[in-house]
Amino acid sequence: MKWAGGMTAAVALPRLTSGHALTKEKPCIVLILIDDLGWSDLSCYGSKYYESPNIDRLAAQGMRFTNAYAACSVCSPTRASIMTGRYPAGIGVTDWIRQPWQDPQFNRPPSEECRLHCPENLSHLKLEEVTVAEVLRKAGYVTCHIGKWHLGQEDYFPEKQGFDINIGGCGLGWPPDYFDPYANAQVSGIPTLASRKKGEYLTDRLTDEAVKFLKNHEDRPFFLYLSHYAVHEPIQAKQELLKRWWTKEPSPTQQNNVYAAMIQSVDMGTKRVLDILEEINIADKTLVIFTSDNGGQTGITSNWPLRWGKGTPYEGGVRVPLIVRWPGHVLPGSKSQTPVTSTDYFPTILEAAGVDLPTGLIFDGESLFSLLAQKGDLKRDSIYWHYPHYNSYRLGPYTSMRSGDWKMIKWYDSESFELFNLKNDLSETTNLAKTNPEQVRSMNLKIEEWIGCLGIELPQPNPRFNPSGRRVSK
Repeated sequence: MKWAGGMTAAVALPRLTSGHALTKEKPCIVLILIDDLGWSDLSCYGSKYYESPNIDRLAAQGMRFTNAYAACSVCSPTRASIMTGRYPAGIGVTDWIRQPWQDPQFNRPPSEECRLHCPENLSHLKLEEVTVAEVLRKAGYVTCHIGKWHLGQEDYFPEKQGFDINIGGCGLGWPPDYFDPYANAQVSGIPTLASRKKGEYLTDRLTDEAVKFLKNHEDRPFFLYLSHYAVHEPIQAKQELLKRWWTKEPSPTQQNNVYAAMIQSVDMGTKRVLDILEEINIADKTLVIFTSDNGGQTGITSNWPLRWGKGTPYEGGVRVPLIVRWPGHVLPGSKSQTPVTSTDYFPTILEAAGVDLPTGLIFDGESLFSLLAQKGDLKRDSIYWHYPHYNSYRLGPYTSMRSGDWKMIKWYDSESFELFNLKNDLSETTNLAKTNPEQVRSMNLKIEEWIGCLGIELPQPNPRFNPSGRRVSK
């Protein structure tokens, strides 16, 4: 089965290249990952309040994906999938990773209130996993991580996972504060980012580090993973930018002026990265990927017309912006409606670099080159998510999948299904499970087959369950 949708372009496609014979010279690669940026948070994705002129320019110069997904609705699993090209469920990182000072069951209902006992979530990305940085470094690339990591404590920092340079990457899932020295009463700072100038804004500092890296490595192929802590909480912005938003009329769905200023800082930082690529004359040989690790946080932003947001299996939790620019290989102003996911970046980056996938390993992602070159669709017919935990929204464990226009969520606690037709119901307002039992049965068989293939551990009955005091899981 092929995905619904397809490619659209306003002008005739020039002759583009793909495969390992792309160029004799290895391309440079820049992957920009924004934290908690929602699908509707950019003006090129429909926002009428937030402004992102430089990211919009990037979209105009490349391909914008309208059905791109994060591998999970929270950060750590998606980040693990980006690094490995594998589904989080097969890696064992299925929830966001707690800090040593946090209760492992932080934001979880007491076990007596949970009908199911949930599998353990790993506290790190295993060193045995093969990362895209490790493969590229072996192929002669300089590898640099700047910003948020959130895949384990010191023994599992980026420099242990294939990165030559690590600036700001540690176990923290959010910054203690966005202003230097990036500390609060509980956390003394970001351990891999030394204080430089009191009051300096974190997004600006990380952008400075990225620009410095690019200037120092223009003469050899590099992989820059610029992973901003923004726009994750705490919601803090530069005072001089806030003035712009005090007077702008909010939209009916998006109204947070501080969050708007945070997006503006990300946009301005993206401009600086794109500008320096032009300045050092390597923009034409640089693949740029811009995306987010999960949907926007409800209560801070709105993902409308998508349902809900971060931490949920609905479209607002997993659908994200994705923009890919590579001059000469991706048609400017093009758009793809094909569903793709963050496991796809690993094989896409390696194909761009002319590097073969490591042998003896199974990867869940599929290279996006057929889409980028507009030479066909992807081979797979389904995308999967697996979250075997209870969360702070009182939602229970689930597995979900998208196949064509159909999206189904299998809830383990309540032993129920939700089925939506995204073509007709993008906002997931109408559960069609009862009226389409055959579709539910077919998709459930695929889920069970996928779970079996990956050897996924499922939630089990909880012997401590006390039904008299339980919470509603869905």
